Amino acid sequence: MRWDDLFDDLASQFDAGLEEERRRALIDEERLRVSRLTTRDRLSALASTLQPDEHIGLQLHSGDRVDIVPVEIGADWLGADLVGPAHRYGACLIALGGIGALLLTPEQVARSMQPMSERAGGLSARLGFGIALRDLARRRLACEFSTRLGVVYGTVDRVGRDHLDIAVHDPEVPRRASAVITTRILPLDDLLVVRIRTTD
Repeated sequence: MRWDDLFDDLASQFDAGLEEERRRALIDEERLRVSRLTTRDRLSALASTLQPDEHIGLQLHSGDRVDIVPVEIGADWLGADLVGPAHRYGACLIALGGIGALLLTPEQVARSMQPMSERAGGLSARLGFGIALRDLARRRLACEFSTRLGVVYGTVDRVGRDHLDIAVHDPEVPRRASAVITTRILPLDDLLVVRIRTTD
């Protein structure tokens, strides 16, 4: 009879040890998963769970704050609708390297760490910032460019591998050769956010 009690006790201890080992393995797996998350991953996870009246706060390296609702997230950029007093600018492109901080609520922090599908994002997730900027050049849209050196108004003329040409002109005037004051060749690394003019 005592042998039965002994074996039951050993089996119970063994089961408890296995359960503790499984629990520790799950904790270690989660720590490893979180350690591999990028800012882009966290923005993607959060963007997929935003409620209709919810937005994400970002602080740029310039110190400026922008509130956005992400629409597309590329390899090193995101396209978003601006929230708040955007004047004539309703949309923007933001270089992920230009983001100094994500300004999230506690609930948003938790949602930003949720696992995402490996295939989340589709084609745009593989496209670089240069592709999005080339689309602006093709459409000849007037923009406000926030850079590490300040703000520039104009139109993207062309985009190179590591830079873009901005035809600087008065924001109230369409881009015409006679309206161009100068052409600014700007390294892509210095570009923080491009606010796209959506109304006249």
